[in-house]
Amino acid sequence: MFALVGAAPGEDMVRDVIVIAHRGASGLRPEHTLAAYDLAIAQGADFIEPDLVLTKDGVFVARHENDITATTNVADHPEFAARHATKVIDGESHTGWFTEDFTLAELKTLRARERLPQLRPGNTRYDGQFEVPTLAEIIALAKKRGAETGRVIGIYPETKHPSYFAGLGLPMEEKLAAELRAAGWDSPTAPVFIQSFEVENLKRLHALTKVRLIQLMDAQGGPADKAAPSYAAMATPAGLRAVAAYAYGIGPNKAMIWPGKGSVTALVEQAHAAGLRVHPWTFRAENAFLPPVWQRGRVPEGQGDVGAEITYFLQAGIDGFFTDFPAEGVRARAASR
Repeated sequence: MFALVGAAPGEDMVRDVIVIAHRGASGLRPEHTLAAYDLAIAQGADFIEPDLVLTKDGVFVARHENDITATTNVADHPEFAARHATKVIDGESHTGWFTEDFTLAELKTLRARERLPQLRPGNTRYDGQFEVPTLAEIIALAKKRGAETGRVIGIYPETKHPSYFAGLGLPMEEKLAAELRAAGWDSPTAPVFIQSFEVENLKRLHALTKVRLIQLMDAQGGPADKAAPSYAAMATPAGLRAVAAYAYGIGPNKAMIWPGKGSVTALVEQAHAAGLRVHPWTFRAENAFLPPVWQRGRVPEGQGDVGAEITYFLQAGIDGFFTDFPAEGVRARAASR
């Protein structure tokens, strides 16, 4: 059905490949909940990924965005109605409720909801059951489950909108480095990657911590801090060499490696030549997210062959990958060895 590409015959193309549970096992539980992270660990994920935003009192919590309108039941709390607001974040207008307007104690009165109910209706049965977790709680879970399973469970936090939060007087870098250091994680071998779509954020972290850093890239646009003209420019050989001065690897949109037709691009090869690891995002099972070749049926919420998609990218030489379905990722990695 499709041609696999990658390393020379006989080479172990998936050596050291890591499975990153994108927001936990978010295809099966509401994202960024301890339940989603715990299920991901049970399914064999090597790393669990929290997107980090800050509360009014400066505590890291895990939410896809600081806008919590779609991912919590905040709209059902009349005591918070007056905090409904419109804000400009990274140049885009957003209307809703935002973490920076709530203390941690107030956020803990809310409960998580499925962000994609049309595509993941099964997850809605968990709506209202789980709290918004803190980074400290996620670290504790990773360590506890690591001790129970005998595996090293890592975390892969993303700093969300760091320049926006800095503008509110809530800079992220020193706080994050200190929290990781308190957990015993401040070395290149610590089970941690920090990722960001911004550049200066990572450069500041590079001076504050020894944990590995990942420069995220999208198929369109550029970093919100305007530190580079575009992600496309960053993905050139010269751009990748510049990234290698402060980062361990890149996290590109998977379309930057294979746009859904034709051959794979040179990105993996060029990143490796610059000394960078490559961890693309995001592998999801629903037809709505899959290229036609791996879709099954016609309904967007139906699930296709995400394992085949992951296998294709493994053969292209990636070093890890983000997936909402970690069990599928673990199976694809094992089958590709």
